[in-house]
Amino acid sequence: MDRPRQFGARVGLQADYFWKFTDGAYDFNTSLNTPLNFPIQFRKAKIDGALVRFTLNNVHGFSAFTVLGHTRSRLFSPEIGGINFGTAYAPVARPDHDQAFQQTTNLQYQFAERSLRGLWVGLTWRFDSGLVVVSVPDYATTLTLTGDEQHAIGLYCGSVFATVAQPIETCSSTHRGATLIHIVPDGTYDPDTNPSRIRSRSLFDLALGSDSLWKRDRYSLGGKLTVVNLMNKVALYNFLSSFSGTHFVTPRTIEAQITFHF
Repeated sequence: MDRPRQFGARVGLQADYFWKFTDGAYDFNTSLNTPLNFPIQFRKAKIDGALVRFTLNNVHGFSAFTVLGHTRSRLFSPEIGGINFGTAYAPVARPDHDQAFQQTTNLQYQFAERSLRGLWVGLTWRFDSGLVVVSVPDYATTLTLTGDEQHAIGLYCGSVFATVAQPIETCSSTHRGATLIHIVPDGTYDPDTNPSRIRSRSLFDLALGSDSLWKRDRYSLGGKLTVVNLMNKVALYNFLSSFSGTHFVTPRTIEAQITFHF
């Protein structure tokens, strides 16, 4: 469902809602500790979400947009087909593409061409509340991970942090958790209403450029400089996903681009 609206020449609003119900939905199950995956069929699945975009067109050189989104995905047991090499699924579970909230906001200002050759500067802010982490239902499960996996999520017990060479195997401290994953407190885990998730994160990108650094008749030269992850935030995108594995967000990166128009 798509509902675009324009409020004058400056402001636009677009809203989308999606809903999908599947009877006999398919997913995949990993074979033990291997990269092999086999299809598995659930009784049903429900996926729904919404997307809202606000746009501000050029106002004295300033423009902006923000996009807000929400995705809810649920699988309903029992499994009615396929091969399951692990434990039985919960009556209702959320796969690792479920995320309560995400947003992207972009602010841009363009200077007059006669003064600074049309130079523009833009700032992008991305916020993610965190995807579901199916493989880590509680802290006890993290103690069975390898040192490399524990180090990847920033697992700690008291003042001790796991390393690749020295994983944490036991923990009696009440001060424990992981810096990059929100592990739900003992006894509170629920695969539907209270699963573990990637910790929320805010990322900022900064860009500046011009499409007319140099002009001659039909030819022009433009340039762009972008700083990705301006604050060099360390964060996870996902962890031990069945298909994509573990991914960190991009570290601070500087990109330069030259464009020649003819």
